[in-house]
Amino acid sequence: QVQLVESGGALVQAGGSLRLSCAASGGPLRTYVMGWFRQAPGKEREFVATISWNGMKTVYGDSVKGRFTISRDNAKNTVYLQMSSLKPEDTAVYYCAAQWYNGVYLYYTGPYEYSDWGQGTQVTVSS
Repeated sequence: QVQLVESGGALVQAGGSLRLSCAASGGPLRTYVMGWFRQAPGKEREFVATISWNGMKTVYGDSVKGRFTISRDNAKNTVYLQMSSLKPEDTAVYYCAAQWYNGVYLYYTGPYEYSDWGQGTQVTVSS
């Protein structure tokens, strides 16, 4: 099990950029598939992005493709989500998630596939 702490959430104007960080402790991050999800009030948790244990494979949700970039620095035990061209509909609590890499699946897109979660960080995009 790994502990995750997100940071970097803020209030930003539409069209702006923001970078979220997810710091992990309790285990080497290189053994985990990582993901970002978000949840707006009254909505289900939505897949944003995922990255393989070595950073070679990334997958994005349709609503953020081309605007968001997920990356990781295993030496720093940190995963990032660079967000650009932000829209008001990107407003949500953003969660970092981790799932131990079993040597088979490089990434996961479903929230129920992840075992460890951070507490979330609020991103608000004003119009």
